[in-house]
Amino acid sequence: MQHKVIDAKDVVIRFAGDSGDGMQLTGSLFADMSAIYGNQLSTFPDYPAEIRAPQGTVSGVSGFQVHIGSSDVNTPGDFCDLLVAMNPAALMANAKWCKRTAMILVDSNAFDEPGLRKAGFRTDNPFEELGVEDRVLIVAPITELTELSLKDSGMDIKAIRKCKNMFTLGMACFIYDRPLDYIYTYLEKKFAKKHPEVIEPNKKVLKDGFNYASNMQMIANTYHIEPSHPKKGRYRNITGNQATAWGLLAASEKSGLPLFCGSYPITPATNILEELAIHKSLGAKTLQAEDEIAGICTAIGASYAGNLAVTTTSGPGLSLKSEALGLAVMAELPLVVVDVQRAGPSTGIPTKTEQTDLNQALYGRNGECPIPVVAAHSPSNCFDTAFYAAKMALEHMTPVLMLSEGFLGNGSEPWLIPSMKDYPAIKPPFATSLPEDGKFKPFERDPETLVRKWAIPGQKGFEHRVGGLEKNHNGVLSSDPANHALMVAEREAKVQKIAGFIPELELDGPAKGKLLVVGWGGTYGHILSAVNEVRAEGKEVSRVHFDYIYPVPRNTGAILSGFDKVLVCELNSGQFANYLLGLFPDANIIKFGKVQGQPFLVSELVDAIKEAL
Repeated sequence: MQHKVIDAKDVVIRFAGDSGDGMQLTGSLFADMSAIYGNQLSTFPDYPAEIRAPQGTVSGVSGFQVHIGSSDVNTPGDFCDLLVAMNPAALMANAKWCKRTAMILVDSNAFDEPGLRKAGFRTDNPFEELGVEDRVLIVAPITELTELSLKDSGMDIKAIRKCKNMFTLGMACFIYDRPLDYIYTYLEKKFAKKHPEVIEPNKKVLKDGFNYASNMQMIANTYHIEPSHPKKGRYRNITGNQATAWGLLAASEKSGLPLFCGSYPITPATNILEELAIHKSLGAKTLQAEDEIAGICTAIGASYAGNLAVTTTSGPGLSLKSEALGLAVMAELPLVVVDVQRAGPSTGIPTKTEQTDLNQALYGRNGECPIPVVAAHSPSNCFDTAFYAAKMALEHMTPVLMLSEGFLGNGSEPWLIPSMKDYPAIKPPFATSLPEDGKFKPFERDPETLVRKWAIPGQKGFEHRVGGLEKNHNGVLSSDPANHALMVAEREAKVQKIAGFIPELELDGPAKGKLLVVGWGGTYGHILSAVNEVRAEGKEVSRVHFDYIYPVPRNTGAILSGFDKVLVCELNSGQFANYLLGLFPDANIIKFGKVQGQPFLVSELVDAIKEAL
């Protein structure tokens, strides 16, 4: 059959199946291959929340969505052009994300009576039951074909069935005109040392899936997505957690300080610790502590000893770290705390994304305890955010909270690998000379920045005391009321002065008008896409995005005052909106929140913007 090849600007593919079906690997390979081909992309891994959900159930479905395009791609896409559903539960959980024109590819071998009932279907026609019978349905015996493809491989039946994701990937590669060479190279590198015997079988089943799709009568059309033409340079596909780790390593290089990360594994932040552990050759030291409290306390000790100190966590771990964070504030020691937010409270839905830790980041400590808060807005932006969070911590002698999100940490996009010469030097305020009286005063401050000097233990004449008890400028313990008020005020003023060292807000659109759309963190791409869609309809709307949360950029008030309404969009119940309202009570702020453990849909934001207009 001659397939019609359609040039498409962009497509969205969602791979879904049981946790053991290899959908995360399949999606990652498809994304990486597309990045190498030259497409723009954005990915959204969607993990099951239960560690060992029963096989074949909706709660055990693992998904991976990838949006590839020939021009700018800002989100993983609202709805998919192709849904790959490896079992009935995957279809049940994901059919709602299919476009009216979508293709649905299923493994018919999994759609038997027990599988349908376990997934919750009441009839024997799942497509009709879900109302998707009008889509392009590609029903293929993928398990059976995989077994047939590898019958002479010498592999046992269990190992053979694990390769059905590669057969499916081959079919997807044919549908979307993807070259197989990258996947061949990946297989050769991945298995060359430990399991070379599986390389050729996986190559074969991938190619057989590709060929099978090319001969199917059900696939009338295939799609070609031209490479984009981005800025010249060397690119790689990178996740937010990888980018965070590399940004911290870059800050270590620019500051000349060794990097220490003391952390406790927690979803979805663990990958940062794992990535840093790989790079001992770059001077990184990592410690997997016995709990969250130990993780941050070891980092504080490393900071006292002169390291770039980091601890990584998610919302529940940030709660446990709060007392030690107060210690770092009181001792005025540099520390980067990375919070990759997830759905809460408590354990919540640990594999799902939210922005619900903002109040905790701003206020979740005892006493007057100011800490700068910054937020990453895309997977690749995590590099810059981590770098500048470390620079801020080291140069201003303060802990800094960096907010990421599960959507960013696990998601990926192409990243132009920067040159380190384009990044500024980091100059910590080391104590190098004693005052005239020969007595080091650990909390004596720079008159411009209010930053104290950093004396590394072991320097003769710089012996001093730091800790959680209040002290005076000389480092002497003090419970004097006036001194306490002075030190509290100075620590707050020191943080506020950081506003003079961060970029001002960049306004996208007219400086005055009916509506300003505001976002922060990982809502960046969705809000940008929604604003552009509304503008395409002839409506005027402006947009700003906050990467620096506390303190806010200096021009924030001036920008907000130029608009009749300010629509604040965030993945919580209005925490940033309330925060802005507290700072700028005259602003007419409208809240638009979502607390479902999922990113915004662009269509949801478009509707909210139109309603506000």
